[in-house]
Amino acid sequence: MTPTERAAKAAAAMWAEDAASKWAGMELVEVDEARAVLELTVAEHHCNGHGICHGGVTFMLADSAFAFACNSRNVSTVAQINTISYLAPGRLGDRLRAEAREVSLTGRSGIYDVSVTNQSGQRIAEFRGGSRAIGGTLFDED
Repeated sequence: MTPTERAAKAAAAMWAEDAASKWAGMELVEVDEARAVLELTVAEHHCNGHGICHGGVTFMLADSAFAFACNSRNVSTVAQINTISYLAPGRLGDRLRAEAREVSLTGRSGIYDVSVTNQSGQRIAEFRGGSRAIGGTLFDED
């Protein structure tokens, strides 16, 4: 199995069980070893009292992209620490794109950066996630 095939199969297994990302309206757009892209169109229910995309929604999108990237090798992995910097507001109707990429993987710990942009390429947020492999797999490899 190639790394790309493994990543796709791991993503399919995760997506099948990921009620939260689907509930929020996210779409898994791309996955490969050590990277993933998810998108979300900002709907009215994603907006806060200022009429802009709630920061928690932006964080959730980035966190989901991070999760698919750090599980792409079919090793069960969870978040250990995450931070986000908001650079611009997401607005109603915006198509947000979260692109996650691996920065470092040493033993059981990884570092991933996620850029969230809108349909015009404007940066909305920058997220950094620290991962920890917990053992086990998402699917059986024969």
